[in-house]
Amino acid sequence: MDSIDGLLLGFSHALTLTNLGWALLGCFLGTAIGVLPGLGPALTIALLLPITFSVTATGAFILFCGVFYGAMYGGSTTSILLNTPGESGSIITALEGAKMAKNGRAGPALATAAIGSFVAGTVGTLGIAFLGPIVVELALKLGPAEYFSLMILCFVTVSAVLGSSALRGLASLFFGLLLGLVGIDNQTGQARLTFGIPELLDGVNVVLVAVALFAVGETLYLAWRWAETKQVVLPVGRLMLSKEDWKRSIGPWLRGAGLGFPFGVLPAGGTEMPTMLSYYAEKKLVDPKYAHEFGTTGAIEGVAGPEAANNAAAAGVLVPMLTLGLPTSATAAIMLSAFQSYGIQPGPLLFTTQADLVWTLIASLFIANVMLVVLNLPLVGLWVRILKIPTPQLYAGILVFATIGTYGISNSVIDLVLLYAIGIVAMFMRRFDFPTAPVVIGMILGPMAEQAMRQALTISQGDWSTFVTRPVSVSILVIAAVALVGPRVYERWGRRSAR
Repeated sequence: MDSIDGLLLGFSHALTLTNLGWALLGCFLGTAIGVLPGLGPALTIALLLPITFSVTATGAFILFCGVFYGAMYGGSTTSILLNTPGESGSIITALEGAKMAKNGRAGPALATAAIGSFVAGTVGTLGIAFLGPIVVELALKLGPAEYFSLMILCFVTVSAVLGSSALRGLASLFFGLLLGLVGIDNQTGQARLTFGIPELLDGVNVVLVAVALFAVGETLYLAWRWAETKQVVLPVGRLMLSKEDWKRSIGPWLRGAGLGFPFGVLPAGGTEMPTMLSYYAEKKLVDPKYAHEFGTTGAIEGVAGPEAANNAAAAGVLVPMLTLGLPTSATAAIMLSAFQSYGIQPGPLLFTTQADLVWTLIASLFIANVMLVVLNLPLVGLWVRILKIPTPQLYAGILVFATIGTYGISNSVIDLVLLYAIGIVAMFMRRFDFPTAPVVIGMILGPMAEQAMRQALTISQGDWSTFVTRPVSVSILVIAAVALVGPRVYERWGRRSAR
């Protein structure tokens, strides 16, 4: 099925009343959560994961993707009005957006961010629709050895990029790998790391770990720091963009979207690099008569470009997740766990075995993108009011929902003990700057990497050299080694040069 036929099929399902309702709910929840500082799509989807036990897969994933896109939109609101980026991808938006707000131009800053998000979301979704099938064709040519090497690359890049140091990232990854080992080994039938507890024979539930890390742990950490933060919400003012603002924003929107999407597709892409590159590009390309606004009164180009790059990169993250089954962000890792809750394994065969689901999901992203523009601009007053929700009540509500949702999955007290034990560990991980995303990625991909490794060794009759004699496999492993060691070597070389 080509992309055009797939999109037509997807829209025929996505435009039903039920699926439109899921998309609208996801967009509304995502924007509301994106507006609240410190919260994000990973936490929200983690809280919603228990619905996978009672809602159809199509409805659940339309809801999750609506939350994902909505949070990307809403994150700019806190960056501009509070100078408090909710996620790393919104840090650059805050540089100029907050200055515009202080100078009475919060409205145009919010408008260019929302429209830029729409442009980038459309470009990114087109990329998913037309690039996805190409990646699938390439992925079908890979064997177990290549898949194992790909997962090693994903482990290394995610661990090295997320967090302040590669050592912290790898420590988080190994914690996730350890959790993934709990339960019965599928090949030997032996119990591993169950400590005689019958409830652990089936392994630790991925949904439980996701909720513990991104809901309980994050909430406890934010509550810990609540007393340190004092926030003043700046007035929004007039939202409309002037003719001059439109002229100055169109170029940055397109450049940011084109720059952000490729970074999202890459295993180590993320949103930090493209937003930063977009900001510096706009600073260089700005009309000289507006150059003085950067860093002083706030330049609209410094909001439009990075915000478009942020949203396009976020959309690009869905490409490796759907086509290869490789999550390269915390949100993608949680969505992958949701697929597994339905017994669906993302990868090259997903576009064939679950064509209706995949194309309905992609079509719903286009619909969600339109809904978000309609929701964001007229309802900006509502989003500002959400910022005034008392923080203690907000955190308490999140913990209550996390507890009820987790207990509802299995009705097991052991699961609640694990929920808060892992949640407390996650709180200290956030306190000491250990990234939490590699934990979920290690837990999900660890068993898959183990299975691919065993399959490759079975095919090669136990010959470990199969991973370095196959051209594609050894190339991926070399890239992983460079990603791990290269930045450290470059940093040391830079220090020596400075001396």
